[in-house]
Amino acid sequence: MPMFAGFTTPGGPLNYKGYMEYIEESLDRETPVAYGLHPNAEVNFMTSQAEQLFKSVSEMSPKGGSGDGSGATVGEKVKQLLDDILEKLPEQFPMVEILERIDDVTPYTGVFLQECERMNSLIFEIRRSLIELDSGLKGDLSITEPMEIMMNALAAQKQPPSWEKLAWASRASLGPWIADLLMKHTQLLSWTGDLALPKVSWISGFFNPMAFLVAVMQVASRKNDWALNKLVTTVDVMKKMTPEEMESGSRDGAYVHGLYLEGARWDMQAGVLEDAFMKELYPKMPVILLRAILAEKEDTRGIYQCPVYKQTERATPGFHTPGSGYVFMMQLKTKQPPAKWTMAGVAMLLATD
Repeated sequence: MPMFAGFTTPGGPLNYKGYMEYIEESLDRETPVAYGLHPNAEVNFMTSQAEQLFKSVSEMSPKGGSGDGSGATVGEKVKQLLDDILEKLPEQFPMVEILERIDDVTPYTGVFLQECERMNSLIFEIRRSLIELDSGLKGDLSITEPMEIMMNALAAQKQPPSWEKLAWASRASLGPWIADLLMKHTQLLSWTGDLALPKVSWISGFFNPMAFLVAVMQVASRKNDWALNKLVTTVDVMKKMTPEEMESGSRDGAYVHGLYLEGARWDMQAGVLEDAFMKELYPKMPVILLRAILAEKEDTRGIYQCPVYKQTERATPGFHTPGSGYVFMMQLKTKQPPAKWTMAGVAMLLATD
């Protein structure tokens, strides 16, 4: 085997096998720390690899029989699943009735109305497609290609494509996704009770969280007679972990919860970013106050501009395209140089996998 030119080991030139042995035995193993990342990054990477492996094995497994020893066919299992979803699926919001009860449409009201409309569209499609598939499984209708695609998705515990087009960005399997749907509906149902901004809003529960941020700026603009294009959002991290601990809503912005950190943790006592604990991949953030201030008054000293993403699958900040996953920048206090957290890839997530 030919020698590699331009590099020799202390023992002289080596062949390919010799180089590989030298690399394995003599060179230090690269770790995330060498690149400024937290050791949790390796845990996260290996977990993701394992999940992808099992996902590929599952997708390659035969689909004709039960495959789990239960004796049930794919059609029977899908039938049981769709019956369960239809039983849990809530009713659509009565938009005409809700609109009749609204006296003043504030920016927050507009956001919740849009969320209710999107939830209605999703619920309608889920119910329509499940009833259609049920008729196909019973033999009342012929199984079409869209119905077959949907059946395969449900059998694989995934969201059918027709649901994904109307839903939020998510990498969750079908079970947790349905649970999220029900929780999102519960938040909207609570709002329709008194039509007032909740004491603390679950920002992860919005189809379009960016619209809520715009509403915060619009309210501040109207209240203080500020030009909207001269405002920026800023945050204050509270010392309360759950919405139940908050006594009342904010008069200067809006309280939100449901955010997670990746690559670091929040020290609630010191009120700053700190290194994450080992194997704590996505520590939960306390309640956060979103406010709007004049851009000229923004103080960036001791601040890390933390990007916020909809899910663990990130996109480059600045590419605000549909499905990119990027939401906005959140200002987090830090005693460490902000570059440390930039190198560590620290970000905030609206939802984990």
